[in-house]
Amino acid sequence: MWPSSADATLIGRRAFSTLRPLFSHDNPLGLPRSGTPPSFPRRRGLPEKRKIRDVKKVVAVSSAKGGVGKSTVAVNLALSFARRGIKTGILDTDIFGPSIPTLLNLSGEPRLDENNCLVPLTNYGLKSMSMGYLLPQTQFDNATGEVPMDTTPISWRGLMVTKAMHQLLHSVSWGPLDVLVLDLPPGTGDVQLTINQEVLIDGAVIVTTPQDIALRDAVRGFGMFQRMDVPVLGMVRNMAYFACPNCGHQTKIFSHGDGHHSHGDDRGVIAECKRLGVDFLGDIPLDAQVCEDADRGMPTVVAEETAERSARRQAFLDIAEQVAKKIGLEWH
Repeated sequence: MWPSSADATLIGRRAFSTLRPLFSHDNPLGLPRSGTPPSFPRRRGLPEKRKIRDVKKVVAVSSAKGGVGKSTVAVNLALSFARRGIKTGILDTDIFGPSIPTLLNLSGEPRLDENNCLVPLTNYGLKSMSMGYLLPQTQFDNATGEVPMDTTPISWRGLMVTKAMHQLLHSVSWGPLDVLVLDLPPGTGDVQLTINQEVLIDGAVIVTTPQDIALRDAVRGFGMFQRMDVPVLGMVRNMAYFACPNCGHQTKIFSHGDGHHSHGDDRGVIAECKRLGVDFLGDIPLDAQVCEDADRGMPTVVAEETAERSARRQAFLDIAEQVAKKIGLEWH
């Protein structure tokens, strides 16, 4: 039965009331206007790059292509820092498809501090902020005993995305951090340009898979950082190989770009790193356990912390150590 016109009006008002703060053009995140949030003078032309308040170092993790495991690499990188006593935060800059709440098993609306800045949510000793925390929360389903997947879409045009990103960059109360990891969305569009133009980034890590189609986009991402004068710390090859859990034999599931007319590393990720003059930071294996760890909100660096020998965890730690040393962080 269709609802009456009065019922439909009431439903519409409730929905608009719930989502209204998210669709304010000047203040898309709905932060209070009173108090003393950080202010930045408006300038004509390109904005001046500046540091994020209370953050010493900023590392951007990019892929320029979706589906290559960039967020999984970013959160394990951040957790590797935190596990070494480095004060670390991670900012999920993917407005349309935030992943960090799931990866860190966090939910709920962030509270505001005395300056009306968002207070990060914390798990595993890692501070985090994401658009996913600001969406209406999905209610527990008593019938199934589970929380259903959120169906709330973010349907914004570029101007709204840019303003929301500005608020996430400058209206979060991180407290003193040694390093902030930025988990960038796929592509080289509005969010990436806003971050690169507004924030002093100490280095970028590019994540790709062995496939040529993923590597091509990763190289485009390198070009974006190069144009924005952001140093690229190196490339990570995710899903590099499948290691048999029984015998340890390594099988290269995806093409490594060597084709039928060349051999070894004449083509592929390592060859592109050499051509571009950036370091190859290492391989992450294709392993079902890494996926399972991510889905249950306990990334591999934390899930396998007590394991005597974990090649999966060690791969993330080795990459994190290289990144830390490149940006001047002490690695204990």
